[in-house]
Amino acid sequence: MYTDNHMYDIVVKRNSSSSRKRSWNGMRSHITPPKKRPSFTSGTCSAGDGHTYSQDMTENKDTELCFSDNEDLFEGYDSIVGDSSFLAKLEDVELQMRQHHKDQQTPHCCEDQLLDSILAEDFRDSPLRTLPSSPLAFRQAVMTPQKSPSRGVHNTSTPDLKNNKPTICHAGVNKSAPKARRSMKDHLKKVLIENAATSNTISNRVRQKEAVITEEMGVAMESISAEGDLGPFFGLPSRVKDLICRLKGIQDLYDWQKTCLSLDSVQQRRNLIYSLPTSGGKTLVAEILIFKELLCRMKDALLILPYISLVQEKVRGLSSFGIELDFMVEEYAGSKGRFPPVKRRSKNSLYITTIEKGHSLVNSLIEMDRLGNIGLVVVDELHMLGDGNRGAILEMTLSKILYMSKSTQIIGMSATLGNVGDLQRFLKAENYTNDFRPVELKEYVKIKDSIYEVDPKEEECFRFSRLLDIKYSSGMQKLDPDHIIALATEIIPQQSCLIFCPTKKNCENLAGMICKYLNKEFRKHKETEKATLLGELKSSGNGSLCPVLQKTVPFGLAYHHSGLTSDEKKLVEEAYSSGVLCLLTCTSTLAAGINLPARRVILRSPYVAADFLKRSQYKQMVGRAGRAGIDAMGESILVLQEKDINMAKKLVSAPVEKCYSNLLHDGGQGLLSLVLSLIGLKITTTIEQVRDFMKGTLLNVQEAQVSPERSLWDLTLEFIEKLRQKALIEASGDVNDETILQITRLGRATFKGSVDLSYCDLLYRDLSKGLEGLLLNSFLHLLYLVTPYDMVHQCKPDWMIYFRQFTNLSAAEQKMASAVGVPESFVTRKAAGQSVRKTVDIVVVNRLYLAMVLYSLLKETNLWNVSDRFQLTRGFVQTLLSSASAFGSSVLHFTEELEEFWAYKALLSELTRRLTYCVQAELIPLMEVAGVMEHRAKQLYNAGYKTLAHLANADPKILVQTIDNLFKKQADQITASAKMLIKEKADALQEEVDDLLMLPSDLLSL
Repeated sequence: MYTDNHMYDIVVKRNSSSSRKRSWNGMRSHITPPKKRPSFTSGTCSAGDGHTYSQDMTENKDTELCFSDNEDLFEGYDSIVGDSSFLAKLEDVELQMRQHHKDQQTPHCCEDQLLDSILAEDFRDSPLRTLPSSPLAFRQAVMTPQKSPSRGVHNTSTPDLKNNKPTICHAGVNKSAPKARRSMKDHLKKVLIENAATSNTISNRVRQKEAVITEEMGVAMESISAEGDLGPFFGLPSRVKDLICRLKGIQDLYDWQKTCLSLDSVQQRRNLIYSLPTSGGKTLVAEILIFKELLCRMKDALLILPYISLVQEKVRGLSSFGIELDFMVEEYAGSKGRFPPVKRRSKNSLYITTIEKGHSLVNSLIEMDRLGNIGLVVVDELHMLGDGNRGAILEMTLSKILYMSKSTQIIGMSATLGNVGDLQRFLKAENYTNDFRPVELKEYVKIKDSIYEVDPKEEECFRFSRLLDIKYSSGMQKLDPDHIIALATEIIPQQSCLIFCPTKKNCENLAGMICKYLNKEFRKHKETEKATLLGELKSSGNGSLCPVLQKTVPFGLAYHHSGLTSDEKKLVEEAYSSGVLCLLTCTSTLAAGINLPARRVILRSPYVAADFLKRSQYKQMVGRAGRAGIDAMGESILVLQEKDINMAKKLVSAPVEKCYSNLLHDGGQGLLSLVLSLIGLKITTTIEQVRDFMKGTLLNVQEAQVSPERSLWDLTLEFIEKLRQKALIEASGDVNDETILQITRLGRATFKGSVDLSYCDLLYRDLSKGLEGLLLNSFLHLLYLVTPYDMVHQCKPDWMIYFRQFTNLSAAEQKMASAVGVPESFVTRKAAGQSVRKTVDIVVVNRLYLAMVLYSLLKETNLWNVSDRFQLTRGFVQTLLSSASAFGSSVLHFTEELEEFWAYKALLSELTRRLTYCVQAELIPLMEVAGVMEHRAKQLYNAGYKTLAHLANADPKILVQTIDNLFKKQADQITASAKMLIKEKADALQEEVDDLLMLPSDLLSL
């Protein structure tokens, strides 16, 4: 019995070994406890008045673990419903007290109300805000007793709730009708259920951080619509600014960047084109806008870059931001990329793509009706619209986005253009232009032994600056009549220099020639680091080392062009960026690719191969001069012969070049592909709808300049007819006097595989013929089918090498070669120099030769050996490999749309994977990480980082100590990229699980 002077000690017993506890891996509900609390063994808690409340966690009695009939609301905690539970004991106490009061027979008292007031006063129905939200809050309330206004100071094992004085009915007082009394068990059961459903209020670091970010996100969201108020950091959480500082080393933005980010067009999400010189800081503005789209508007973003190397560099650089800010970074380049992309419910994605992959991605999103998920599209090098076939693909991509998704914002970054107004009308965009450069650029030309400063305002364009101090011997004068060595040695090795050459061979020859006349002091500069670099170059070639690099690297020099392997390029670029190499001789492709600035840029000649430089090429090269944060100024020197002076004056003073639509390039292949995809994606189904779409293209804006003789409408009708003749589309019955256009099976396969329309018929015939006698005990036949048609004319076979390799084939492989159209007799006669009477398709012959190159590469994976065996440059073999990988992916998508080619699906999937990496199987997981080439993968594997999980959980500091020639920034990027890749794969699997478990929306119910 309860008395004023005595209370029972109530012991809450917990069953710690019940077999009915649910797994923490199961599905969570909104009332699942967030975390199991630490167990207390026989823990006691004093309330301050001599009473002790204990929790005995050591007893192991069988107790019922289900609080209700269907659900254990408290998971690992004991249920309180069974006969031996706490509630059962409490009910016994209540019955005893009722009996006690009956015995006492207290007069003039409302028994039910009295009992309720005595036993359940603290358990009356009350607002949820007064109830403890967790066991921890419960204990804290016990440790800090509250004063009760109605009962004075008292202690309780529950937090003090609203107290109401008991109502005592004396004789003679009218009694209201008695209410049904709620038992103590019901009271406590109700309170615990409500507490379980109440959110946990325990604060911790993670939740505090999330609260701060959420608050700043709210400010950012308000800033999107609030004019002039941009929030903490241009509408983004201040954490983004801290990350930019930590990961990029950028303390503050340039004034033009702040201005650009504050433009009304940016705030109101209108399309924008902004143009600045090279190295002006355009990319950072785009990245801030991308972060804003991902974090504030919670939409996906698409970043389109011109080259695979730039995509990989950007994936590495932004993966760290993705990890910190919780968004996905997905790479779409070469054979990488998933179509359609994984549909994520909890995270947003940044898709970083090449021009070609970006087009395929947009097509897949349109087909799945998900293009609206893309809130922002950023195009780097927007002037690529004028670059042949790739420009046509970019125009198709942007035209579809403009037509299909009015809510998607388009941001274009570009060099300064002469007709930016045309691009504005095409994109319905505003324009921002600035001539800012972080480092002043001074342009010079060299004629004979004099240096002239370029000044287009001068009548002669060139103003004399100085005489070159030349101390050449007669032999040196003959080898270096243009005084390149003198120009270079003015700044190296303390500062860096780039020398652009017209040809690849000229790069190698010039690097070797300069080394001959450098004194031995150059070898001592960073000697240890250069020795390490040579070792890594040799290791990347499996023991082989380029003799030119072997000679030049000790002096701090190297060459850079497409003849190098990807590993060699990567090592050379990293060594130059870190200062181990001080001079690179290179082709114009380096200026268009990865950013490698220099104190001085020398243009060996005003030619690229046999063509005179275009102004855009010239500006791109000289724009590499000047390193922000390192140099006070940059300078460029164009070496001229007297015969080129007049052309050079036009070059430096010419107006900025204009950008024109390339949909009609190469016989209108772009326009043909566009019409096919419009019909295939059902964007347009009638001729009138096609006409309406064409009004939104750049070609329509520039129709008078690009196609002065024929109207765009006439061209469109002509190309629709061409597609019908090729059996890629067909016209069905008229509806409302309009012919309905539909795509055929072949047409769908062509546009889904992004196959060039010039080759779609040929590819279909080759695949069909292959099924008649597909060779399955060798990869040679499949390799032949994925050898790119556009590389066939880039290689002329050496017939003796062809004959030797042909005779090394197995009998089955030779039979296959004969079946595709290359009999042994033909190869034998060509090798012997004899005439061939029978006509043989030279395209098939060359294609089989390239297939044998790929076959050799797959068998031994040593690129050096294969290039030597076939007498091809390493760079060409690597280009062939990457092209075959990309084309193999296209052929795979092509065959997936045609039922008759079902057998190719599994075969081509594995082949494409092998071609993508072409290394030992154990290195493939590591090479999936953006920017990790074969050499680096071998280093990581040998150091014990054998899986993606090893790499994702690696300590960057330990990586730097373990791996040669790996710098802290690179180690951070590698680990971040690995983490991002694991998250991407895990999320994709989770999305599949969620889709499988989701109830169908159209499920029938009673």
